[in-house]
Amino acid sequence: MLSSGLRVFFEGRNMARLMAGLLVTLKIALISIAICFLAGLLAGLLMTSKRPAVRAAMRVYLESVRIVPVLVWLFLVFFGVTRAWGLNLSGELAAVLVFVFWGTAEMGDIVRGAIQSLPVHQRQSGMALGLTEAQIYRHVVAPQILRRLLPASINLATRMVKTTSLVVFVGVTEVVKTGQQIIEFSNSKNPAAAFWIYGLIFILYFLVCYPISLLSRRLEKVWAY
Repeated sequence: MLSSGLRVFFEGRNMARLMAGLLVTLKIALISIAICFLAGLLAGLLMTSKRPAVRAAMRVYLESVRIVPVLVWLFLVFFGVTRAWGLNLSGELAAVLVFVFWGTAEMGDIVRGAIQSLPVHQRQSGMALGLTEAQIYRHVVAPQILRRLLPASINLATRMVKTTSLVVFVGVTEVVKTGQQIIEFSNSKNPAAAFWIYGLIFILYFLVCYPISLLSRRLEKVWAY
């Protein structure tokens, strides 16, 4: 039974297809992470703006992301926006747009928390020295929030990698979709195909996410002192 189950990996190009699907997963995740981390820095600054209207707008943005599931946003963009506006978006592009929209809000909130966790007197000291707001952020705020920022942002990166599994619902042939196709083709002659294929997908996600999680915990321990 073991040998017959494992055979599914070596039939045709099944293993190569799974690896190609994993690359699609990683491409969507890495592009989204890179963009949202940069955009999240700006979003975090806007969330700490002195203008109430700006803070209120950013709060609405953050809550809309947190309240509405990512899958609903995917459907809204891929099926709703494209048809309403006559756009021709691929599933991958729609996924990147949604993940950037979601990740920027989450990253912005992490940046906001890191900035607001700094003692107020440090900013006041910078102002007393005649520093501008930009100089205070550059020389006082930025160097200190880095320690508070990295562990939480790495955890966000892990969540984004795992959430890419949702793109299967908008037709993207990533690792989960590829696994489903292999199972559907092999199920009649190999009933155990689902166990082995999903087992391998589990291992692939684990191999990608676990080192990131270890890095986050390592940074938290190192920077706790």
